[in-house]
Amino acid sequence: MQLRFDASFTADEYVRCQAWHKTSLPCCPLHPRGGCSFARHGTYLRMTPAGVRIARWYCPQGHCTFSLIPDFLASHLPGTLDDLERIVVKVEQSRSIESAADALRADDDITLASAVRWVRRRIMLVRSVLAGVTHAIPARYGTCPPNLTAFRCQYEMTSVLPQLRKIGANYLYVLPPPLGFSPRRSYGSHYCAPIQQEMGPDPPDYCV
Repeated sequence: MQLRFDASFTADEYVRCQAWHKTSLPCCPLHPRGGCSFARHGTYLRMTPAGVRIARWYCPQGHCTFSLIPDFLASHLPGTLDDLERIVVKVEQSRSIESAADALRADDDITLASAVRWVRRRIMLVRSVLAGVTHAIPARYGTCPPNLTAFRCQYEMTSVLPQLRKIGANYLYVLPPPLGFSPRRSYGSHYCAPIQQEMGPDPPDYCV
C-alpha cells in the first residue's frame, strides 16, 4: 500500500539528503491502536529518478507492506509528476499525438507506433486523474474539463499534478494513479466511479 510522504523536496534534494531516512510512520495503518508487529522494512530503489529510494514498513498480521511516496513522484508509474505533466502538456499543445510522440521519444530507439502508445497511456492516466479530482472536489474543480492546460489557466497553476497531490491529500485513497494511491482500475477517457467522499470524518491521515 502506498501512502503520502508530505515533504517539499525536489527529486535532487530528496536524493542528496537521503530523505528516506527521515521518514516515519508512527503506527500501523491497519491497526492504529497497536497490537501488531508493525516495523520498518527497509527501502526499495525506484528506477527513475536515479537514486530515489522509498522507505517502507510491514505488518505481518495484515500481510501488508506500506511505502511512503514523496509528493514529487508519480505513483505506479516511472518518473516524477512534473515529468508526466510536461509530456501531457506537450501533447495538448501539439498539432497531433503522433507529432508530440515523435518529438518526445526522438532520442529513443523505438518505432513511432510504440512512442504513440507510450504517450497515449500517459494521456489516459492524467485525464482519469483530473476527472477523478473534479468528482472528488466538485465545489472547487467541478467546472474544469480533464485537461492540464485548462487547469493551469482556470486555476493559475504552474505545476498542476504536484499541487493537486497536496490539495487532494484526503482523497488520495480514492484517486487513481499516478496522482493518487487507489488500486488500479480499468481506465477510460473519463473517470466515472462515484468517488465523492462519504459523510463523516476525513480518512486517517498518515502524512509525515
